[in-house]
Amino acid sequence: MKMPERLETERLLLQRLRYEDAPEIFYTYASKVESTRFMSWPTHQSLKDTRAFLSYAINGWNKELDFSYVIRLKNSGRLVGSCGVLNDQGKIQFGYVLGPLHWGKGYGTETCKKLMAELKLMPSVYRISTFVDAENTASINVLRKSGLEIEAHLPKWFRFINQSNEPKDCILFKLPL
Repeated sequence: MKMPERLETERLLLQRLRYEDAPEIFYTYASKVESTRFMSWPTHQSLKDTRAFLSYAINGWNKELDFSYVIRLKNSGRLVGSCGVLNDQGKIQFGYVLGPLHWGKGYGTETCKKLMAELKLMPSVYRISTFVDAENTASINVLRKSGLEIEAHLPKWFRFINQSNEPKDCILFKLPL
C-alpha cells in the first residue's frame, strides 16, 4: 500500500513526518499530559523521546506499514497535531492527536474525513477501524462525525500507559466500506 506524502483539506495540510518536525511535535502535543492521556504511547519527557518516535515512524513509512503525518494549518504552517495509519495487509487502524490549544476547532474531524476518503480509494484496503477509551467523548464525537460506526463495546480491553496502566473500557469503531 502506498500513501501520498501530502494530503490537503480546506484548512489543513497533512505531511509525512520528518526529523525536522521533532521540536514542534514535542512542544505542541507529545509532551502534553492532556493530549497524551488517551494515547497508547507514553507522554514524551524529552526531545530524545520524540526523535526516537520519528525514527520508528520514518522506518515504518519506508516499509509501507505505518504512515504518519503532521497536521498543519494551511494558512500559517503551524503544527496542530498528527495522525497516522497502520497497515496490516489491508486491515487499517488509524489515530490522531491534537495539541490542546487546537481542540474544539474541527481539525480532528477534518483530518479523519480526509484519511477515510483517501483510504476508501485503495483497492487493497478491506477494513478501516480504530478504538478509543470509552471516556474519550471528544474523539467518539469526531469518529461519528467522520462516518465511522460503533462495532463493539470492549470491557477492560486496553491499558493506556498514561492512565495508570489500568485496563479501560473501549469502543471499537469501523468505517463501513
